Amino acid sequence: MESTKLLNDGAKQIMVQTKDHNLSNGGDVVIDLDRGDPKMFYTYWKKVDNECSVNIKASELISYFPNPKDADFFCQMPEFIDAVHRVHRLVGNAVTEGRYIIEGTGSSQLFIAALRALACTAKETTSNKKHIPVVCAEPYYSFYKEVIEQERSELYQWKGDANTFQSESGPYIEVVTSPNNPDGTTRKPVLKGEEGMVIHDLAYYWPHYTPITSPADYDVMLFTLSKATGHAGSRVGWAIVKNKEIAKKIHKHLFLMSIGSCQEGFIRATKIIHFVADSYEHDVDYMLVKPPKVPVLFEAEGLFDYGHRILALRWKRLRAIAQRSEVVSLPDFSPEFCNFKGKLTYPTPGI
Repeated sequence: MESTKLLNDGAKQIMVQTKDHNLSNGGDVVIDLDRGDPKMFYTYWKKVDNECSVNIKASELISYFPNPKDADFFCQMPEFIDAVHRVHRLVGNAVTEGRYIIEGTGSSQLFIAALRALACTAKETTSNKKHIPVVCAEPYYSFYKEVIEQERSELYQWKGDANTFQSESGPYIEVVTSPNNPDGTTRKPVLKGEEGMVIHDLAYYWPHYTPITSPADYDVMLFTLSKATGHAGSRVGWAIVKNKEIAKKIHKHLFLMSIGSCQEGFIRATKIIHFVADSYEHDVDYMLVKPPKVPVLFEAEGLFDYGHRILALRWKRLRAIAQRSEVVSLPDFSPEFCNFKGKLTYPTPGI
């Protein structure tokens, strides 16, 4: 038996009645369709609390500027940038060499900064005084539409589904989320306009969610710690940008918004990212310099393997529930060769 419950904020839950004790002890199974919270990683991190702890003294991190010697990117923390290079080199999910890495308060802040940077650049190179259209193929992450409409920017305007967008000649911005939120599919740009610009939101392009088939190499790519390691509360994100002028515009916007990001959060993120990399033996270059000190518990299972295993179990349970339901249907995913794991793996979306 199924019923749909409307929550106070408009979110929906589906109640599924089941007699399978392996699923829900014979009671109702509640499926929250609106919000996600990466607490599935809690058990993993609880067991390594001491290994990932950081100690910050009262005399530290007083300055606004963690990197004052870099005139263009003075708000960027070099230690964190090194950690980002390392983990992407390890996983093979993004090209970082020769790119500009920009820190942000989660990828949400970086998304707005990237929109502004691209729209400003387009305005500088065209006489078009209209808003720059922003589109994304349905189904899309609802945050994009909500935040753009909330801003009411003079630079850009939300124009909805990229599949139905009727483009006149001129610039536009397409947002590509891959794997996509909310359906977990692999996405590519829909539009092919010569003046088009693309923001690639790759928050879920990690091996616990999807096979890593090749390193992403796009003009603007967004990542977030909340999806990579589950530490959503730290509000840590980063953009990987090809063009220096675009990167400088993103950095300037972030500086004007908040005079940089919380350095304590990025110190914590640096420690956590290095721990994740230490738990794998794939990174030969790093191993030659600093052999990892890996807790015995994780010698056989790093974070990405743990996450993939837990998500696979949850998808198995969810499919068992869906088979009993006339309301819920789930997509089928095909396996692909994952370069990180070195074998065929099935996608296990975290959404």
